Amino acid sequence: MPEGDTVHQAARRLHTALAGHTLTRSDLRVPKLATVDLTGRTVLDVTPRGKHLLTRIEGGLTLHSHLRMDGSWRVYAAGERWRGGPGHQIRAILGTAERTAVGYRLPVLELLRTTDENKAVGHLGPDLLGPGWDPEQALSNLMAAPDRALGEALLDQRNLAGIGNIYKSELCFVLRVTPWLPVGDLSEETAARLPALAKKLLEVNRDRPDRTTTGRSRPDQRLYVYGRAPRPCLRCGTPIRTAEQGDGSRSRPTYWCPACQQGPTP
Repeated sequence: MPEGDTVHQAARRLHTALAGHTLTRSDLRVPKLATVDLTGRTVLDVTPRGKHLLTRIEGGLTLHSHLRMDGSWRVYAAGERWRGGPGHQIRAILGTAERTAVGYRLPVLELLRTTDENKAVGHLGPDLLGPGWDPEQALSNLMAAPDRALGEALLDQRNLAGIGNIYKSELCFVLRVTPWLPVGDLSEETAARLPALAKKLLEVNRDRPDRTTTGRSRPDQRLYVYGRAPRPCLRCGTPIRTAEQGDGSRSRPTYWCPACQQGPTP
């Protein structure tokens, strides 16, 4: 599931493969971009912004993509077999003489003027893995709606950018509060810890192939609560619980320990 750390990794792979090279193949398989041809242009850089990817291309263009739940970018060497999914799921192909980047199941793909990037990402809050990270602003954004459930506030990229469903559950566990606790009910000490802890969780996983919040190597113990219901809590042994959180427009399974975490639950 792509979150800020995995999007950062994807940007690094794409940048390494494409930046500084001229495109010899360009195929954007969405209706509004079907006639666009970027061949002959040089890729300048690939930059992550929260969960968004900005591929900047010679001529003042930016290819903006978002992975959401199922999207991915794969990079292949010349002649290597593509293994990211069936052909009908391919939404973008950017190829150079040596590497080909293939975007699968991309729910968002648009071509912008680089000067207009803010139209795509200007609404985002401080980026947990970005150079402009501002913990005070992130906390202020979160606290602006004190009655909102913490889990929903953390997922709102306008507050802070990079947290997804996994880190939402894991962060609430480490803070010992449930994702349904109103933001305004956080203790002053817990609220003060939140931005730095969120950044730490993403930073330690930025370069890891296998995400972990526990520091444990066993695959079934890399996360404290996410995906672990009804197995026992790694801290206290109580069975982990799960429930949906949000307005129901998207599946948002949320995990918590009923003994370790304080606050309202469904």
